Amino acid sequence: MGILKKGTKAYGILGFKCPRCHEGDLFETPAFSFRKPFDMYPHCPHCKQSYFPEPGFYYGAMFISYIISGWFSIGFVLFFHWVLDWSMLASFGLLLAVGALLYVYLFRLARSIWIGLTVKYHPGAKETVGRK
Repeated sequence: MGILKKGTKAYGILGFKCPRCHEGDLFETPAFSFRKPFDMYPHCPHCKQSYFPEPGFYYGAMFISYIISGWFSIGFVLFFHWVLDWSMLASFGLLLAVGALLYVYLFRLARSIWIGLTVKYHPGAKETVGRK
């Protein structure tokens, strides 16, 4: 089974899909959309999994975003400064431009990782909605 096949954590996280059913979308707009960039559905349109299980649920996503953006920034500047021999000022300038373009994507990725780590995949999730 491949790493990006339905049913894997990577599929749900990188596809911004519901971690429970892998059918519904987490966000209302596409991944690189700057129209309503931070709006999430309150629950999965397919299996009704809550995307906000408790107040402050996505607090941990801030740390994930910080780690990803920190390592990305270090690697980016070092690559352009050491490998391509750009000046430090030009490397940081380009980092700011790229960071501004990737901001929404990194925000969404961090939230997707956080909910993907806490909710388990359940292939028959739609069939269990409404049952007690």
